[in-house]
Amino acid sequence: MPDGVRGALVHHVSATPDGPFQTCWMAADHPSRVPPGRILLSWNPAPDSGMHVTAHLGLPGAEVLLATWPQLAGDWSRTVHPTVVEVMGLHSALTLATTVLELFTDHG
Repeated sequence: MPDGVRGALVHHVSATPDGPFQTCWMAADHPSRVPPGRILLSWNPAPDSGMHVTAHLGLPGAEVLLATWPQLAGDWSRTVHPTVVEVMGLHSALTLATTVLELFTDHG
């Protein structure tokens, strides 16, 4: 990870298990709030080996700890991928359902 970076902000992730993540680096001096619908992956070296990886989900009113994966070794993207895909899909579905509900409520 480059100096001055605190993690990677996920914009999109492929639904296929080996598919890519579309991310951008999140600078350490960037405001700490994760934008709604985005996931921030951050990592730091584990004392014995590997990396401690965490995921935070941005919601309109809060940022929540989504998951932690302690001491991941090697290419840990395959371990993190299923959770990120599921959460991003769930967030999209809930956003769509909320929008539709608001439209029906406003016109009902």
